[in-house]
Amino acid sequence: MSSPPSSTRTRQSPARASQSCGSAPEPSRRTSDVLVVGGGIIGLVTAWRAAQRGLVTAVVDPAPGGGAARVAAGMLAAVTELHYGEQTLLALNLASARRYPAFAAELADAAGQDLGYRRAGTLAVAVDADDRAHLRELHAFQRQHGLESEWLSGRECRRLEPMLAPGVRGGLRVDGDHQIDPRRLAAALVTACERAGVVFHRVRAERLTVVRGRAVGVVTAGSTALEAPRVVLAAGSLSGTLAGVPAEVLPPVRPVKGQVLRLAMPSDRAPLLHRTVRAVVRGNPLYLVPRESGELVVGATSEELGWDTAVTAGGVYELLRDAHELVPGITELPLTETLAGLRPGSPDNAPLLGPTALPGLLLATGHFRNGVLLTPVTGDVMAHALTTGELPEVARPFTPGRFAPGPAPARTEQPV
Repeated sequence: MSSPPSSTRTRQSPARASQSCGSAPEPSRRTSDVLVVGGGIIGLVTAWRAAQRGLVTAVVDPAPGGGAARVAAGMLAAVTELHYGEQTLLALNLASARRYPAFAAELADAAGQDLGYRRAGTLAVAVDADDRAHLRELHAFQRQHGLESEWLSGRECRRLEPMLAPGVRGGLRVDGDHQIDPRRLAAALVTACERAGVVFHRVRAERLTVVRGRAVGVVTAGSTALEAPRVVLAAGSLSGTLAGVPAEVLPPVRPVKGQVLRLAMPSDRAPLLHRTVRAVVRGNPLYLVPRESGELVVGATSEELGWDTAVTAGGVYELLRDAHELVPGITELPLTETLAGLRPGSPDNAPLLGPTALPGLLLATGHFRNGVLLTPVTGDVMAHALTTGELPEVARPFTPGRFAPGPAPARTEQPV
């Protein structure tokens, strides 16, 4: 098993301290207060917040800071991501969006790293009459829920973003939808965890350990037993594959493939775009996210193809074709990277947060397309659950028990 990085730690578990003394062989068992399975941004923020609460915390993941965050665009789009039937999720998204400025500042200070957090806003545009009608309906739906968005004519859209195609018919300006660089976010969380004393076991968790009806740890690929009275399963799309989890609490999480492109905007010219631009082109959702670094992220496909992560010629072609229809100048930019990743989808597109019916096992997974946006609130929710055993009110509609076999509890839309 690989050793954690040798950065400064403020607190160590007894097992970790004995290892750092030098000559003794690596023990076959390690203990902590909280064991987080999964080192993506959700697992990392859970571990960081738990360590800040004084809990001795460990993370099990072969490559912490990886996962879906490497592919995500980082849109913090609580308003423009609103979908019909997801009003309850909207409340959680808004709660997390409100936390982001303070969260980003705290994390940047804790890690000593820039997160690429920008408040440039989002512009959702329509490229034909049908799209315009859909955006008008979405605008009315947003206003119905008290959300701030402004309708613009096509000319007003092009005044904000001159490189938009002449055929743009109108759009919604949402200044409250921001962005962050998910790769920088993940790297900063790794550093912040290390500085808070979180122990990293850079190995795969193979099986949950259950003793007398309680989760008490995991066994890793190296046959090491990691023990903790509280285990958080936060492995993204892999969360439903951990052996040893009883069927009645196994999270119903599936992989949803997304392909994205990264292009480079020349530094000696004005930026191609100044803010995130979103659209639906030929029925396909499309976004273009410009970074201050000069990178332009274009995405994303949404494909129900199991565990396939191949970048396909068709996926790249469709993204470039639709992006060109929206911003014709994009085809002149260098294509620097093509990637495919797996979003953790749940049956209702919302996360599973908090304690399960198996004592000692908690979930923080199923965030689907909102993982980056929901990072701050998830950290707060899981830290509260780990220290009190209960979910705060904002997270109660997202308990894992809503998917338990048998009659489901009544679920009503939460007012915004």
